[in-house]
Formats: sequence, C-alpha cells, structure tokens
Amino acid sequence: MSEASPVLQQFLDYLRFERRLSPRTVEAYQRDLLEYLQFCEQHELPPWQGVPQQQIRRYAAARHRDGLSGKSLQRHLSSLRGLFNFELREGRIAHNPAEGVRAPKVKRKLPHTLDVDQVGHLLEIPGDTPLERRDRAIMELFYSSGLRLSELAALDIQALRNTDGLLDIVGKGGKARRVPVGRLAREAVDAWLQVRGELASREESALFVSQRGTRLSPRSIEARIQKRARERGMPRNVHPHMLRHSFASHLLESSADLRAVQELLGHADISTTQIYTHLDFQHLAQVYDQAHPRARKKKSP
Repeated sequence: MSEASPVLQQFLDYLRFERRLSPRTVEAYQRDLLEYLQFCEQHELPPWQGVPQQQIRRYAAARHRDGLSGKSLQRHLSSLRGLFNFELREGRIAHNPAEGVRAPKVKRKLPHTLDVDQVGHLLEIPGDTPLERRDRAIMELFYSSGLRLSELAALDIQALRNTDGLLDIVGKGGKARRVPVGRLAREAVDAWLQVRGELASREESALFVSQRGTRLSPRSIEARIQKRARERGMPRNVHPHMLRHSFASHLLESSADLRAVQELLGHADISTTQIYTHLDFQHLAQVYDQAHPRARKKKSP
C-alpha cells in the first residue's frame, strides 16, 4: 500500500487542481481507489504497474459477489479507468487495463418531475418580504435555467451583469457554460436584488445570502425549497434537482432538441440527457392511454 500511495496522491491532486472537481467528488474517487488497493494488498497483486485486464475483471467480480450494486460498481470502475488514464498520460503504463471492463447493467430510474401546472403553483409564493423575494428568485432561477444546486449556490452578483440576458455558470469539473434566464426569473431576481442589501454583508459577493448576510449554503437552499413546497401543499418531496429535471423534461417536450437540452444542462455525455426522452415517451403513452378510443378503459355501467 505504501508504494502505491504516491501514485494515488498524484492522481487526487490532478483531480483537485487540474480538473477542479469538487471535494466531495475527489473523496468518492479516493474511497473507491483505496478499496481497490486493499484488494490488491490482500491478494498480493501489483496495483498499477503491469496490471492485466483480468485482474480488474477479478476485482469487479469479487466486489459484485460482496453485494456491491451495479451502479456502485460502475462508479468504482470509472474511478479505476480515470486513474489508469492518468498513468497512461504520464507515460508510466502502456495501456489502460480497466478499459473495456463493464459492470452489470443497471436499470435506470426515471427522475421525478413536476408538471407545468405544479411548477406554476409552486412558484406562486405569496408575500413581499426579503426572504420571500429571495426564495421566489431561487426557485424561478432553478426552473428557468436548469441549474444544479451547487451551481446556484456558487452564483455571484457578477454573473448577472451580462447585457445579453445570459448567465455564466461554472459546472462540474470547472466546465463553463452560458444559460438563458427567462423573463419571470429575471423579474424575480431583480425584485430580490432591490432588497438584498437589507440582508447581505457589505463585502459579500454571493447572489443569494442568508439572514446572517453570508452566502446561502446548498443545504440551506434545499431546506428552503422543501419548506416552500410544504407551504404550497405540494404532493411530494420537492428538491432542487426536481426543478432541474422538470426544466429539462418540459423543454424537451416542447422542442425535441436533445443536443440543445444537453448543452443547457451541462451534460458531458448525451446519454445522460437521453433519460428525458424516456420521460417524454412516458408522458405520450399516458396521453395515448387516456385519449385513444382503442386504449381507453370502458366506463363501468
């Protein structure tokens, strides 16, 4: 383990400083790779140098027998592929032994979304206090621009100063993108900015601040949305990602432009975006079942 640790540390530093991944993501990589190193130590196997693909398959099979889910195993293998690609780039190995090793297929769960009427009801927050204006602006911005929770929490006032109505976002891995801000969201944000000074500390650059005047944390944003959803009598637990899912689903229903939705969401791989086509088909199937004369259930006499 001691000989392997410098390689692992270099890879983690690369993730932190070159790829600029979040601390939580780097910790997940570290956990996965430490488990792999433990497996190599137990079986007296070399962890990085001269590793055959069969060793990675053996590791994956052992973890699967231990009860690791297909989704978790996919993540473990992705971590290994990332590290071996790093070693390949550094010229320390000749091939990536984790390339081509796949975990068992996992049935993908469809994300929960709100329909258009539910979103409209949720966003009609009554009241005009600074906190009510702030919470309304937060939810309008989530739904208008399809932001991740971490992206919205990290927003500074400076991000809104574009005259073209677009918002500059830094997403996963430090990847920048520009997203539009809808009219109602812009109005809600402008209304919040009129009273932001009543809460914000003088030197605070965050767009959304707490009652203490400092940047609102992701956990606090999540809690505020859940609170507002309960007050509005929403039928299910509403969270920020549900508003992002709803943004994507409603946009795809109207435009059917998968590539555009991929760009707006900041997905690196279009396969991640394609899950929303399943949601769209599910919606169409429901409409068919309710409307088609050969699909409708007969009314009971």
